[in-house]
Amino acid sequence: MKAVVYDKSNKPDVLVHREVEKPLPIADQVLIKIMAVSVNAADYRSLRYGIIPKTNIYGADVAGTIEAVGPEVKHFKIGDEVFGDILKWGSGGFAEYVAVSEEALAFKPASVSFESTATVSMAGITALQGLRDLGRIQPGQKVLIIGAGGGVGNFAVQLAKYYGAHVTGICGPQNVEIVKSLGADRVIDYTENNFTEEKFKYDLILAVHGSYRLTQFRRALTPNGIMVMAGGALLQLFRQMAFGGLFSMGGQKMQLLKAEPNRKDLVFLIKLVEEGKLKTVIDRTYPLAETAEAMKYANHGHTLGKVVIRVNE
Repeated sequence: MKAVVYDKSNKPDVLVHREVEKPLPIADQVLIKIMAVSVNAADYRSLRYGIIPKTNIYGADVAGTIEAVGPEVKHFKIGDEVFGDILKWGSGGFAEYVAVSEEALAFKPASVSFESTATVSMAGITALQGLRDLGRIQPGQKVLIIGAGGGVGNFAVQLAKYYGAHVTGICGPQNVEIVKSLGADRVIDYTENNFTEEKFKYDLILAVHGSYRLTQFRRALTPNGIMVMAGGALLQLFRQMAFGGLFSMGGQKMQLLKAEPNRKDLVFLIKLVEEGKLKTVIDRTYPLAETAEAMKYANHGHTLGKVVIRVNE
């Protein structure tokens, strides 16, 4: 099969499109013929920091058709259309096929395209768990989404509206109209305005991108507000891990999200997509052979939603 493989000897482009051995499913694994896979920060940041999958193949958000099943598989059968986040199981999505535990997967609705489905798992679950689980979102709350123009941010804006919040999104100028179209009540272009200089207070802040200081978040929160960090600059993440507890004073809470993929949340999210209550936004699509270019484009930031790789067409 064809795959995009990490090869450190092939500099400067260490991601190489080549022929590799097709995997075989064992135990509770299924073999997925991959139709589409999206690019995530987990992919290009892992590459940047030298975190290499055991198979040397990146790619976690997959959507495709089951071609074979292992002897212990109980939930799926050959021919089922599925999707899921396989990062926890070693990645391997930038390829024509991947063998992965059935635990990682959920059924894909026939009415939703493979490309759209491939954008949902990692970004959608990050947004959902950040808002619902750590953020404890409630109807009527004032919610701020930092990085609203990207993949996680797009889902977060819509999910916050789904839960009945008043939503402010922060994004770059090229993303303002998209964020508005997704339902944000206010949109702040960070090149023109700084939310930390406003008097507006938020019950919940979900920080997906940016490099704001923890003291700035505290000033923007209500007395019982919650700030959830789901991404951002490396220094910002380090500060949150080191000092987030110290800044959780009084009723305010500052928390770092570690999203955990699970079938229940996948089913919930894809149902919203199927019902038209959650839109997927795709900036660009690439063929598998151009995965290295797709990773570079996504790594530059400021995408309008998600970047998707089309595999078996």
